Order: sequence, then structure tokens, then C-alpha cells
Amino acid sequence: MANLVIVESPTKAKTIKKILGKDYEVTASMGHLRDLPRSTFGVDVEKGFEPHYINIIGKSELIKKLKEDAKKADKVYLATDPDREGEAISWHLAQLLEIDPAKECRIEVHEITPNAIKAAITQPRAIDISKFRAQEARRIIDRIVGYELSPLLWQKVMRGLSAGRVQSVAVKIIADREKEIEDFVPEEYWTITAKLNAKGKAAFAARLVKENGNKLDIKDADTAHKIEKELATAKFVVKEASVKPRKRHAVAPFTTSTMQQEANKQLNFNSKRTMSVAQQLFEGIALGEDTVGLITYMRTDSVRIADVAVKEIRQYVEANYGKEYLPEKPNFYATKKNAQDAHEAIRPTSIFNSPEKIGRYLTKEQLDLYKLIWKRTVASQMAEAVYEQTQLEITAGKYGLTASGSELKFDGYRKVSGKDADEEKSEVIPYIEPGTDLALNKLLPAEQHYTEPPAHYTEASLINKLEAEGIGRPSTYAPTIQTILFRNYVERSGKKLLITDLGIQVNDLLTKYFPNLIDLPFSAEMETDLDKIADGEMERNTVIEHFYQPFNKDMVVAKEEITQTPPHEEVSDVKCDVCGRMMVIKTGKFGKFLACPGFPECKNTKPIIVKINVHCPKCGGDILERRTKTGKNFYGCSNYPKCDFSTWDKPIDKKCSLCGSIMVERGVRGKKVTEKCSNPECPNGIKRRSKTAKAKKSE
Repeated sequence: MANLVIVESPTKAKTIKKILGKDYEVTASMGHLRDLPRSTFGVDVEKGFEPHYINIIGKSELIKKLKEDAKKADKVYLATDPDREGEAISWHLAQLLEIDPAKECRIEVHEITPNAIKAAITQPRAIDISKFRAQEARRIIDRIVGYELSPLLWQKVMRGLSAGRVQSVAVKIIADREKEIEDFVPEEYWTITAKLNAKGKAAFAARLVKENGNKLDIKDADTAHKIEKELATAKFVVKEASVKPRKRHAVAPFTTSTMQQEANKQLNFNSKRTMSVAQQLFEGIALGEDTVGLITYMRTDSVRIADVAVKEIRQYVEANYGKEYLPEKPNFYATKKNAQDAHEAIRPTSIFNSPEKIGRYLTKEQLDLYKLIWKRTVASQMAEAVYEQTQLEITAGKYGLTASGSELKFDGYRKVSGKDADEEKSEVIPYIEPGTDLALNKLLPAEQHYTEPPAHYTEASLINKLEAEGIGRPSTYAPTIQTILFRNYVERSGKKLLITDLGIQVNDLLTKYFPNLIDLPFSAEMETDLDKIADGEMERNTVIEHFYQPFNKDMVVAKEEITQTPPHEEVSDVKCDVCGRMMVIKTGKFGKFLACPGFPECKNTKPIIVKINVHCPKCGGDILERRTKTGKNFYGCSNYPKCDFSTWDKPIDKKCSLCGSIMVERGVRGKKVTEKCSNPECPNGIKRRSKTAKAKKSE
């Protein structure tokens, strides 16, 4: 029989089979085939934390088929994902298929292109036992937390809860931020701006910043108005002036974390959606007759790009944008200290596959994410953007003002990446010689402000925080966020991640009784120790023991001291129409709902009715905010099913001036846009697009 290559997914298998041809059979393991049992602990703590692996239920036929294929094959290559998880899957495959893991049976596929696949086949290696042991240590520690702490939460708080090492830290981060916001006391301050100009020069704005050479903080209206009067008659003179070139370097190509953050900010993708689309781009897209992996492996913490790819990018930049956009030497980006740097950054497998060239083969979301990756990669190897920055220091009696601005002189990498986030705020300031008198065109009314609390976490900022603190790894961010949302410890409000009452209760319990589990430095140290196992610098059991000893002591105390504390239930103003009790607000898998407190005698439940004070355009009934079974908000008529009016967008109490249909608030990538007509046929209407619609073919 031909050689056998085993990968993880059928899509990847199909793409690689086309590349390798008739001498190779390529099949998929469909992920893990063996794991710890679901029904029992599966770890012998007394015997060196020995794990007990079993074949995963439902995969017996697949395992049987793989064994048959392996026996017939001349050579078996294990080509699971090139990370610790993939190494573990290969190790388990070797045990099942009776392959010596020390023999050259493992190949790494970092990009699914003909050159990469053919090169990988010629460079098989042994399974990296250190990497496998690192993944095994993580799995055992997660099992200890899940199987010992989760039942405690069931008994003391509510059945169905779960606890995990990384997810508990993520909940604490969000809970701490919520407390910061709640405790925040805003402080009043005022700002004063003057519009000035010199003879023959354009007017510009200068901000008041000093009094008698010291920083000026204006705390109240009386002080602001007093200063306004003094400035109205003051003589304005340029004290100091400077014009300096300022260069701005492009940002590094994407890691998993930065890709998830930018996709959330720019495309409004959550982390799960980002990784799903990235997986599709990695595993292969049919470009006409050829199926090609369009990006390199998408789970990475490295910003490194292979030399051959850098050379290709530089060729593309020079050919398409000109030699002035090409730096003298390739740009280099330093990888973070705690990064594994096992794989390249996320980049297109060929920079010549531009979004314009291949866009017609991609779905809209595939094209959107691919554009983001492609632009980031090209820009990372382009010349710096050059700005001319002008700064003026101005005196007005005892007061000092400052004016600063910048003007773009050479766009450099911005030719591809577009405007920088702060560019819109920058004003062009004319250079004026020191000693020049300035005319006061207008003194703008003093503005009152209040200091603002820190922002709520979004998926993007939470991922950034986890990465900055060294908590988790690229592959863990998306599932961690999905878990804390699914368990209702956290809920989404727009892009914000908000702690729930249940999340606060669980976090308070863990903070009191399991301080190490949710301590950020302790968790970061754990990640470092796992890295050391992978590098062969530490033993698996040493790391597990370091975690288990304090955790076990905390568990003993918690079981003795914690009394059952059912979640606080808010009483509603709605009577149960079965037994007459006042219903309470409960939280379930898909959000909040009303339930009778007489359960189990009375099992009556109702959805929470939220009126938005807008009448149905079809029948005049109240429009209500509702939820689908999957927890997504929509708006529908209170007279359903007699009236079938519904919309995903929030209706507002306004009619379209063109067709008379009801208007809605339309959210576009996290920004609210009002004044959109609910009628898709109206010129002012919302343009709908099928989920399966392909991107328009390039002309």
C-alpha cells in the first residue's frame, strides 16, 4: 500500500492528498482519539499523577480503520498540528497504531502548500516527548481543577457550574475591572483652548497647560471663568518653536493574540469566529482547480517570518509600490520574552495571492480576515511613515499654552495599512518663529470634563491582558472566553464583557479559598514551568506537584468552611399565573428568564419581557426585545403569532422620510448608526446579505 499520512481534519487531508498524489493516502484522526475518561477522575495522584487514558467514546470505528490502514502502509507519517496539542495527538496515535515514537514518524506542516508539504515529507522526526509531557501536565492540572473544584461549586453554589485554571483567572480579571468601575469617583476638570494666528499664517488651536511655569489643573467653573477673563486681555507670544521629523514604524505581523484583537476591533469578529475562519484559510481554499492553504499555521506567539517569505514580500513591495517603499534591510521584530516561538507569524503562504486576485473564491468573512492578514504582513516589511511634527510653546502673561500637530510627508507602510488610529486627531500647526506676537482670534468657551473610569473589557482587551500577564497560550484564548460566556460567569453587552451576579459569587469564593488558583503571577509562573517541560528543563511531576500541594490544602479548608450559598435571586414584579407567587429572575444557558420560586412544586417559567416603547408598524402592538434559543437578541411584536413582525435591528420611534417604513438602529462593526430604514427595498434601507454569499468577483 502507499504511504499513509494522518492529519487532524478532513479538509486538510483533502488538500494534502491533492498535493502528494497517488503514492500517499491521507486520512484524518478528527482530533483526539484518546483522553482521560469523562466519568471518572482518571489521574492517580498517589502514583505520580499517572493518567489513565481511554479511547474516546464514538471513535472506535475510526480507530479500527486507522489501524487497518497503518498495517497496510509502507510508512506512516503523523502530521497533526505543529504545536503541543498536535504532538500529544501524534503520541496517542503512535500508541494506538503500535508505532515507536522514537522512530522518524512525525512531520510538521506549518503551511499547506506544495513546497511546504513535499519538504515536510522529506524531514520526518521522532515525536517530541518533552512537548507531549508539557501538554500532558496541562491536561492533568486542568483535570485536577475540573474534577475537584467543580463538584465543590455544585454543592456550595449551583449545580452545573465548572471551574478551570485559565477561565477562573479570566473571570477574576473581568470582576476586578467591574469593581474598579463601580468604585470609581469621577473628578471634575476644565480645559481652555484659544484660537490664535500670526500674520500670514493659518489659525490654529492652543491649549492652556501652565500657570507660572507649573502644570495647571482647573477644578471648577469659577476658576475657569476667572482665567478666561485674564486670557481675553493677555498678550500671546511664541516662546519656543520646533519642527522635527518623526518616523513611525509598521507594527509586527500577526500572532494569534493580535489577530484576534484586530479582528474584534475592525471586523467585529469574536475570538471563536476569528479562529474558525482562520482555520478554513489554513486548511485550504479551492482557487479554481487547485486547493491551497492561504495562510500559515494560525496558533502562534511568534512575529518571525521565514527568510524566503520576507524576500517574496520585498519583491512584491518594490514591484507594486516602488523602491522608495522598500527599507534598505528587512524589518525585524523582536518576539516577546515568554513566547514559545515554535512557528512563524501568521502570514499569507504567498504574498502574490492578493485579496483582489483571489477574492472571488472566498466568502465575505474569509475575505475580510484574509485582507487583514495580508495587509498586516505586507505593511510589516515596508518603509517607515515620515511625519513633520511642529510644536509651539506660547506665553500669555503668567499662563502657558501649547500647540502641537503633525503632517504626513511620506506614507510608507500606510500605503497598504491605511491611516493610523491617532491620525484623525492631529492638526497641522504652522511653524512660527520664537518671539512672534500672536493674535487672539477666539477664546473658546471653557469646557467641563470628568475623569472617566477604566473601560470594560472587550474580547480584544481581555486577550491583550491575558497575553501581557502570561496567562494561557494562543490556543487557549478563544475557548476560555467561550467557556466563561457559556457558563454565564460573564455576559456580552455589545462588545463589552460584563461580570454577572453568578460570576461575582464564584469569583468571591475562589478569591477567598483558592488564592493561588486565580493569582496572576502564580498562573503566569505555571505557564513558564510548562514551557520548561517542553524545553526539557523541568520534569512533568515537579510542575504538577508545585500546583497540587497548595491547591489540595486549600480544598480541604474550603470543604470544611464553605456553607451552601445559593445565588441571590432578584424578585420581579410579575406574578406566576399558575400559583400566584412573585416570580424571580434566574439565569440559564441562554441568559435571564423568569421562574416561579415554588420549584419543584411549580415549574412555571417565562421569558423576560422588555418593552422598547415603539409600536409595531403592522398591527400597532408593542415591540419587545426577545432572545433566540441561542441567546441572540431580536425584536418582535407582542401580538405574535398573530403578527409576524420581527427584526434583528432595534426599531426606533421614527418613520422613513422616503417610504414611511419604521426606522432602526443599525450597528456596523460595533458603532451605532441610526436613521436606517427597515425596508430593504428602500434606498435608505438596510442591505441584507446571505450568510453563504460569496464575495463579489473581482472585475
